[in-house]
Amino acid sequence: METTPAARIQASFRVLAPRAAELVDSFYARLFEAAPQARALFPAELDAQKRHLLAALALVVREAEQLERLAPALREMGARHVSYGARPEHYPLVRDTLLATLESFAGVSWNAQLAADWRGALDQVAALMLEGAQRAECAA
Repeated sequence: METTPAARIQASFRVLAPRAAELVDSFYARLFEAAPQARALFPAELDAQKRHLLAALALVVREAEQLERLAPALREMGARHVSYGARPEHYPLVRDTLLATLESFAGVSWNAQLAADWRGALDQVAALMLEGAQRAECAA
């Protein structure tokens, strides 16, 4: 049976969900190890930030079939991230770190197709956020 990228993303997230808090902890540890300078972009206490990331990730998974429905919220999020100091070059770092974290938690169920599915979804999310960021910078 043929499955869609969205269905594969959703199925993989159902497997990962029981370890979601651990996954998010690992993501931030990996991000700050790969780019220590990025730590300054985040609050000292990360608990709320981790909850926000997990909620955003769950929303993206839920809407994976039609990510364009999230466009207004993602553009707004991108605009807000400008005030936090996020730059366009940060987006690939976040994507790649999240992909590596997902892979490490998925184990043997991770494959090239699933990696491509997640990458495509995350690239779409980043593109919409970057649109919002660009609009915010032009308006400033």
